[in-house]
Amino acid sequence: MASLAGKTLFITGASRGIGLAIALRAARDGANIVIAAKSNVPNPKLPGTIHSAAAQVEAAGGKALALQVDIREECQVRDAAAQAAEHFGGIDIVVNNASAIWLAGTADTPMKRFDLMHQVNTRGTFLVTQSCLPYLKQATNPHVLMLSPPPNLDAKWFAPHTAYTIAKYGMSLCVLGMSAEFAEAGIAVNALWPRTVIATAAIAMIDGVQVEHCRKPDIVADAAHALLLRPAREYTGHFAIDEEILREAGVTDFESYAMQSGANLLPDLFLD
Repeated sequence: MASLAGKTLFITGASRGIGLAIALRAARDGANIVIAAKSNVPNPKLPGTIHSAAAQVEAAGGKALALQVDIREECQVRDAAAQAAEHFGGIDIVVNNASAIWLAGTADTPMKRFDLMHQVNTRGTFLVTQSCLPYLKQATNPHVLMLSPPPNLDAKWFAPHTAYTIAKYGMSLCVLGMSAEFAEAGIAVNALWPRTVIATAAIAMIDGVQVEHCRKPDIVADAAHALLLRPAREYTGHFAIDEEILREAGVTDFESYAMQSGANLLPDLFLD
């Protein structure tokens, strides 16, 4: 299989950034994209809405269903999964991309930020996957993909931002458990993480990060595309890195993904 044509992807946080890039890459194959995100109206600080994303998906050659969803709300998520399956005749792929970030130490992390990260990252990933599970069981070559890092218990990844690390690793632990749990059903569950920092609106809001030293979201989108084409029963339970997946797919030149040609790239968190 060399295409996602006709496949239905349920992507959280797909109104911008990496989620949108993954949606557009699949759309170029002729895939159906469910844009499950909160942004219903424009925000001056965060560009993109579910409606602008849907327009881009359609322009790229895919079919779009824009659903305003707060993945912290159980009823909204379950309704969205049901609407998606009814609209497109099923769900083949779930991409748990939505994530909340707060890079601060313990004393500087308000509990509302702690709660938000855990509700979106860990609980949201679990809820979305659980809600889509009945439809994935009926799909051909079903995949669940988390945008989360390989678990690394070195204290240096916890000390600067314990709350964020715990919440992000919660997504990764879902990969560990669900990949084994769903193996008999033939549902692949994997994680994907970038080797370098990716230029997104959220990253641009973090002090000290210069986007010219980042890569474009396209590198993660291309890696996700290559991963999602793999046979589900043969590739599950992996913590993949974008560069490694693309190299295995025959890509050797990564320069086109750089925001600024020749710039030194920032390594992403959680990777030694």
